[in-house]
This record gives sequence, C-alpha cells and structure tokens, in this order.
Amino acid sequence: MKIKPTPQAANNSVYLPEMCTILETHDMTEQNKFFRVELSKPLQHKPGQFVMVSIMGVGEAPISISNGPTQQSILEMVIRRTGRLTRVLHDLDAGDTIGIRGPYGSGFDLNEFYGKDILFVAGGLGLAPLRSLITPVTQKADRFGRITIVSGARNPAEELYRDDLKTWDRIDNVTVLRLVDRTENMPWKFGVGLVTQPLPQLAIDPQNTLACLCGPPVMYKFVVMALSAKNLPAENIFVDLERRMKCGVGKCGHCQINHRYCCRDGPVFRLSDVANLPEALQ
Repeated sequence: MKIKPTPQAANNSVYLPEMCTILETHDMTEQNKFFRVELSKPLQHKPGQFVMVSIMGVGEAPISISNGPTQQSILEMVIRRTGRLTRVLHDLDAGDTIGIRGPYGSGFDLNEFYGKDILFVAGGLGLAPLRSLITPVTQKADRFGRITIVSGARNPAEELYRDDLKTWDRIDNVTVLRLVDRTENMPWKFGVGLVTQPLPQLAIDPQNTLACLCGPPVMYKFVVMALSAKNLPAENIFVDLERRMKCGVGKCGHCQINHRYCCRDGPVFRLSDVANLPEALQ
C-alpha cells in the first residue's frame, strides 16, 4: 500500500538537496571559478534568485544563479574561494557531484522591464547574479529601450565574463562601460575608476529607467547618490542584497534585516522597500 507523506514530511523536503553532476568548470579569475551543472529538470528560476550549494560532510552556502531562465536542465554559477566549502568546491571538476536546492528568493520580474530603459551597475562579483537578468534582456534587446551595463572590477585580472561583455556591447541598443579601480600595470584599454564615475554623464529618463545594482555594500551608497542626483525614483532602483544566508527559506534568521528576511523577501529589493532599513545597504 502506498503511504501518502504527511504535510510535515513533505515540508521537510525543502531542506534536502538534489545531487547534481558538474558538466564543466574553469577558472575565471584567481579566486573565482565558473561551474555549469546538470539538473534532473529545468530550474524554473527567475533572474536574481539563488540556490543553496552543498557538499556532504563539508557544508552548504548560498550561490547566485548566473544563467538566465531556460528550458534546459542547466545551472551556471560563479563561486569565489572564500572558506572551507568553497575551497573544496574549487577542487572539483567535470563528473563530480554536488548538492543543489532551490531556487530561492524573490528575483526580478522580467515583464516589468519590457519597454523600459535599463541600467545595470555591477561591481566585483556582482556581474554574476546580474547576468541572470542581462542575458534574457540582451537576447530580446529590441523589446527594451536603451540598455546600459556598467561593469567594475578591482583590476583587469579580476574582470568576470569578458566574452559576454564584448558580445553584449555589439548589440545595437546596448552600451557596455568596463572599468577597473586600477590597472596594476596590466594591459587595459577601457575605463579606470569606480563604477560611479560614468553615471553623471549618462542620459537618464527618470520615469522610464529601471536600475539594477549588485556589488559590495560600499558601492550601493554612492551609486544610489549618483542616481538620486539624476532624479531616478527609489522605486525604480533594484538592489541585490544576497548575503549572510544560511537556510535559504527564512527559518534560521541569519539574513534577517529588521523585519525582512534577505533569503525570502529578497535578495532583490526595490530601494524604496529598504529605504528605512539603513543596515540593509551596509
């Protein structure tokens, strides 16, 4: 006789990862490694969502989804080597298995972006999660207005997705601005400075522009100041605050920002929704 699972047993499955096979890895920078993983079925994620990645006996961590929504059973991620789990992940290669659960979080609603001018501002590793939205936007670029991508890195060796940046820049209504904080005597033919540097010169229609920001916390304050000077409303600015998450489903409290949970209510927030939560952007 087949026994139906109780509601409690069914809910417990949210904590159980699916074991998935790594299809491809390669180093993007000295600290950041690209992973393409095969799932048993399409992830059915929204841009901006994340997954929990685990290795049995080692640990689990939230990782941004880097590919756009697709009907293929493929997950792409960029993982930075920062601790024990990520060091073990960096030692893996094609054919190895890892645990995946998700997707989690709010994400971006792509329908809201159609017909709008879009400004992406990515600092450091921020291009990885924003790529999940940039990809579907640039694939159907004729359905949007002006698309501007400002991508910053510490130095040329730490820039992510160079080939994608070149491809996006060749699309008619897409402008890509690539910057580094400093060249450190490396070959570099693009901008030098912070991602805020080109913002005052951009032509922005405040009522028809949506801005999407992702990067180190210190970046948000100054980018928001530059966009506010352009009269861009707070409700037109989206910030990706993926950080401090442990369980991914709003149970552990590690990512709590006052009354909001970054893993459940975010990681994508309108600036207007966190304007009264100063710690959110710190």
